[in-house]
Amino acid sequence: MTTTRRHLTRTGLAPLTRAALGRTLTGVQRLRGGTKKGVYRLVLDDDSTAVAYVWSADEDYWDQPDPDPRDVFSHGTGLGLFTAAHDRLAASGVRTPRLIHADATHTHLPADAAVVEDLPGGSLEDALARDPREAPRLMDRMAELLATLHAHTGPRFGKVAVVDNGGSSHGVSCEQRITDGALRCLAEAARREPRAAAVRRELEDLIHALAAEVRPRDRQTLIHGELGADHVLLTSDGQPALIDIEGLMYFDVEHEHVFLRLRFGPHYDALRAPGLDEARLRLYRLSMHLGLVSGPLTLIEGDFPHPQRMRDIAEHNLRQALSLLKSAS
Repeated sequence: MTTTRRHLTRTGLAPLTRAALGRTLTGVQRLRGGTKKGVYRLVLDDDSTAVAYVWSADEDYWDQPDPDPRDVFSHGTGLGLFTAAHDRLAASGVRTPRLIHADATHTHLPADAAVVEDLPGGSLEDALARDPREAPRLMDRMAELLATLHAHTGPRFGKVAVVDNGGSSHGVSCEQRITDGALRCLAEAARREPRAAAVRRELEDLIHALAAEVRPRDRQTLIHGELGADHVLLTSDGQPALIDIEGLMYFDVEHEHVFLRLRFGPHYDALRAPGLDEARLRLYRLSMHLGLVSGPLTLIEGDFPHPQRMRDIAEHNLRQALSLLKSAS
């Protein structure tokens, strides 16, 4: 486990900046929010800005071994996943910060890195909180982006980087992968939280019961996977653009919608879509809540600098899971 993290400075990022942009770096700001990669705003000698992404052990608070990309829900990090997702979104007409430079050679940094454009409009999350009167217009634009994203499908489920290269993922179906993941997350949560341990058997039975209600389907939709308003930036003209895209995958669209509903809260109505499978929604909702208990509790066993935020997320989602259990009984 990494206990002393060395975040990058202007000196460390200057060679990457010169190679990517041909300019001198005059200032650096490490942006908050990420747990899997470092995100740095680069200020250049002409007062323009760009953003650097850095994938290294010092920037990844999960401290996990090398992930298996054939596991659709494995640790979504790395330059390869990022560039594959960026290219797929660009080809699909979905806005994301433009990739300026990608470097897997470790010539300018002892880590994989990329430089992308810096979008000036801030996050959608901040915009919705700052001016509620603008929320309908912003959410209409977000709904348009989602419609474009979800209009694209893949030949099988899995990470875009795997499927678009002709590969396949572990598992036989989306619903089976969700069921197995829910059971693993429940086991991890029960190890760390007595209230989850006390009802582990009942929750296992509920997972199996919900899974039994899901009928087979042969359609995999292009989805972000963890899409909240904090993972959307705004362009200068107020158009949404997706970030934190390494988890881009072909999967059931219901997986996207349970996350959208959680993260957008009262704004979710603008994003609702017809024809969603209610049985999948029920199973995926419980699985998501269990994952958002086990994941944050696992993260704070390390040196993540904002543990209370993770505890709050775990507490909220534990209560949601227990509520689903109570309503099913």
